[in-house]
Amino acid sequence: MTVIALILLAFAMSTDAFAAAIGKGAALRKPTFKQAAKIGILFGVIEGSTPLIGWLIGYSAKSYVQAWDHWLAFGLLTILGLHMIYEGVKTEEDDADFTPNTGSFLKLVVTAIGTSIDALTVGITLAFIEVNIWLAAGLIGLATAIMVTIGVLLGRIVGGWLGQRTEICGGVVLITIGIWVLYSHL
Repeated sequence: MTVIALILLAFAMSTDAFAAAIGKGAALRKPTFKQAAKIGILFGVIEGSTPLIGWLIGYSAKSYVQAWDHWLAFGLLTILGLHMIYEGVKTEEDDADFTPNTGSFLKLVVTAIGTSIDALTVGITLAFIEVNIWLAAGLIGLATAIMVTIGVLLGRIVGGWLGQRTEICGGVVLITIGIWVLYSHL
């Protein structure tokens, strides 16, 4: 996987955290850069850790599925991408708890874990293709930290308008990467 593909993957993985951060920024009265950066670092560390966990899970099963690993990577990325697109087009009535409210550190951690489940799945997928998992996890964590920091700061301004639309873009990128993985192995 090329560095460009890893960067695109990293930003695709950060879109759901970015959407949550916009909600958090909208809920805060006047978020400072320091507040936004702290939230961004928290999300980045968690989002950057989950692909490593997923990679360990996938790597342990690699010998069992090596003959069809590219199909598995394609399938997982496509399913995850379609789910992200679905989340992005849902109406607000379908997703009443989309905007996380202000609150404790524990609520932020739970939100960060919730938005990083997709990165765990991607980590499993990355075990089946030729990739530097440390670079991938680092880029995912860095992209998430940057996007969440920006999202919190933008939240006051763009709140409900932009939030879920970022998930559609992330889903399209994941599907594209899945097609690229499949194409490169056939």
